Amino acid sequence: MNAEAISLVEKEVKPVVDLLNDYLANYHIHYQKLRGCHWNIKGQNFFTLHVKFEELYTSAQLTIDEIAERVLTLGKPPHSRFSDYIKESVIKEIDTIGMKDLDMVDAILDDMAKLIELERELLEVSDKAGDDGTNDMVNRFMQFKEKNTWMLRSFAGKK
Repeated sequence: MNAEAISLVEKEVKPVVDLLNDYLANYHIHYQKLRGCHWNIKGQNFFTLHVKFEELYTSAQLTIDEIAERVLTLGKPPHSRFSDYIKESVIKEIDTIGMKDLDMVDAILDDMAKLIELERELLEVSDKAGDDGTNDMVNRFMQFKEKNTWMLRSFAGKK
């Protein structure tokens, strides 16, 4: 597959693909952090957050697959090594063992803020390339995170 096969100009789509691969790297680190939070949550918010973290990592897993498939649709291979994810991600790994429940929420909120920042950049770049497919996909992901940011901030008693 190549960009021309779906009526896009390869040269114009290259920055989109590069940014999608960065986005994919960040999503993988975020996903693993959500898994760690789900596995290691303790305390009075266990039942609420255990379920919420599972909902979020399940969604993240599906999102990761869509991002990788979009990269392939645009004619390039998606990154698939954890060494690449760690090297390229602005989201950093954390040790969730023994972490307090609301600190976990804060860590996930930080990740979501970084992902939304990347999504806004992707929306600009994909719009400039005339790549409505990527734009629609990223917009959907961003809306999900915006809503969940509001919910988690509300849960944590933040403004």
